[in-house]
Amino acid sequence: MKLLLTSSGKTNKSIENALLELLGKPFEKANLTFIPTAANVDEGNKAWLVDDMNNFRKLNFALFDSIDISAVPKGIWLPSFKKADVLVFGGGDTYYLLNWIKNSGLAKILPELLKTKVYVGISAGSMVTAKNISLATAGILYYEKYGKFKDRKGLSLVDFEVRPHLNSEWFPKVRLPYLKKLAEKIPYSFYAIDDNTAIKVVDNKVTVISEGEWKKFN
Repeated sequence: MKLLLTSSGKTNKSIENALLELLGKPFEKANLTFIPTAANVDEGNKAWLVDDMNNFRKLNFALFDSIDISAVPKGIWLPSFKKADVLVFGGGDTYYLLNWIKNSGLAKILPELLKTKVYVGISAGSMVTAKNISLATAGILYYEKYGKFKDRKGLSLVDFEVRPHLNSEWFPKVRLPYLKKLAEKIPYSFYAIDDNTAIKVVDNKVTVISEGEWKKFN
């Protein structure tokens, strides 16, 4: 299984090179499907979503598809997923995205799909890959308000959590001193990564790719 977990997608050459290495062939000979579902319930300006998509489009994939798993049935999104070499799960509301990954039936077949595809996460798309999603912590850090979820179980693709947007002006609490205090209250490992950092995972081997700042806790 190959994953590239990011805070803001393809923001620098190091992250681009890591994706190319995971893909194992030129972008021009590969297909990408972008899943923007997590952004559905975000309010206000979504220029950031367009930027995230454009950063991948500019890599000149042979086919660039975008499909919202909350808007169409499995019979529509599954053929696109099967055709893709790279699945990019965009940012937004973590719990809304996780809810739709489960309700759509994708959670059950995703591990099989990822035997031959690269999973790329952006913010929420990275956070859902953990074994458990810390609702209280994420709410404190990211102000997510969609619904009330009792089920905090993530996709269990990795054995750590991701705290994206370290030092971002848009998320003033995502700072190392505050995260250090949170880490004292929770037993699991997590990576705090800024928008120029990614976590590459290949069959459970973890490598941090960074042109910015990051820190592992616990």
